[in-house]
Amino acid sequence: MGFQTALFAAHVAANAKLVDFGGWDMPIHYGSQLKEHEIVRTDAGMFDVSHMTVVDVAGPQAKTFLQRLLANDVDKLKTTGKALYSGMLNADGGVIDDLIVYLLEDMYRVVVNCSTREKDLAWMQQIGKKFDVSITERPELAMIAVQGPKAIELTEKVMKCNALELSVFQGAFLNDARFADCFVARTGYTGEEGYEIMVHQDNAESMWNALLEVGVKPCGLGARDTLRLEAGMNLYGNDMDETISPMAANMAWTIAAKDERNFVGKEAVLEEKESQQQGKLIGLLLDGKGVMRSHQSVVGENGDVVGEVTSGTFSPSLQNSIAMARVTGKLQSTYQIDMRGRLVNAKRVTMPFVRNGQSIYKLTEES
Repeated sequence: MGFQTALFAAHVAANAKLVDFGGWDMPIHYGSQLKEHEIVRTDAGMFDVSHMTVVDVAGPQAKTFLQRLLANDVDKLKTTGKALYSGMLNADGGVIDDLIVYLLEDMYRVVVNCSTREKDLAWMQQIGKKFDVSITERPELAMIAVQGPKAIELTEKVMKCNALELSVFQGAFLNDARFADCFVARTGYTGEEGYEIMVHQDNAESMWNALLEVGVKPCGLGARDTLRLEAGMNLYGNDMDETISPMAANMAWTIAAKDERNFVGKEAVLEEKESQQQGKLIGLLLDGKGVMRSHQSVVGENGDVVGEVTSGTFSPSLQNSIAMARVTGKLQSTYQIDMRGRLVNAKRVTMPFVRNGQSIYKLTEES
């Protein structure tokens, strides 16, 4: 048996299928992954993401520390509650983790992946030794993500989140006596509108039940994965890891390298930008039968293997298999995917594949 979130009993009561996820017993679905995917695209679904790790960073040099630790620049955060997506890199420019950092009134809040918790905390402590900073994990906080076109409308029936005052990628603490330590942000991992809510674990089940009562449906991590892939969002351990540069993971936009700030991994990242040795992460749409899966080989026009699928699935929204793949060499408009010795054509397309429930990808030309 793995770790259990504060909502474990609620999942059991709802007959969720539980699986091991990064050492946690988490719901993969509540009966139908396909139905849960559709709920988030058309209505409002909620996910227990309490396995994520919340870390508060405070002290006189908190900002200076994060400017050294992260590839993106926290100096961009000018408004309390504003959020920033960034990679946290090693000295070789590989991605230790991708994360979100929020500017709070007197500190920063960082949310990292559960599967990388131990190495993330160890790395943060190691870099933090040279700074006057405190790094505090907040295991008592649970997290619920409410996502979908009706997510804001239904969540507002439970608590006043001030959606009109919060911009996308911004959060705020709520003054609600029912939900202690409640921080709500307009962020998510599905390509839909919604909130990610951090609340004290003692109040997590009451919030979950309140959302159920207004019509928000529970959804498992299976749907979360197909949703994030349709939205063109990376999954740590698939699309990037400690060996992969953010330049080869569609994260170049998160690299703030033009200033004098010397973040960890900067030199290696700039070298990869010039060499493109690791290749590029592209979107693929299968032009045939089958489902693209991680680690399948990508074959170029001359018959050579030029890359590998990093994430692949069947897209419920598009009724077609989609994938991300890392490839080297000249970019082509079409590739072939090796499916157990059978080569199937795939078109290179832009990402995201789907946004707000609509197909938005475009075919791409050779370059």
